[in-house]
Amino acid sequence: MEQQDNTHADDKHPIKDKIGGLGQKIIGEIEAIGGILTGDPITHAEGEFNVEVGTVREEIEDDIEEAEEKRGRWREDEQA
Repeated sequence: MEQQDNTHADDKHPIKDKIGGLGQKIIGEIEAIGGILTGDPITHAEGEFNVEVGTVREEIEDDIEEAEEKRGRWREDEQA
């Protein structure tokens, strides 16, 4: 068998990085709708909570990405 080329395994994928928060929000929306349809206030509240957690998670991921970009630019300026 041939070995697979793993040179792209470490590449960053912006969509993959965003899935965490987005996935949390999607699950939260499904739970909230399920809670409404079944009349279960706990499931509805849990869904709303997950939507909020997903939003915060996306914001944190964006902040981390921005900080890493700034750090990279700072290092480039320092080396020049």
